[in-house]
Amino acid sequence: MAENLEETIKESLKSPAKVSSDGVSVEQHSLSEQIAADKYLASKTATQKKGLGIKFSIVSPPGAV
Repeated sequence: MAENLEETIKESLKSPAKVSSDGVSVEQHSLSEQIAADKYLASKTATQKKGLGIKFSIVSPPGAV
């Protein structure tokens, strides 16, 4: 999904931001809005992974009971 969004952003940079023809207007989201959406989706994906990334364990020296 991230690759698809990255490609969408690249394609939108190649096209004009606003187009008007025969009384019909089309305007794309600004680049800052697209970057904010990408960051939001990346953070949402990162939080869906299981676990906190921290592992706790008890270490005891040899010979300890």
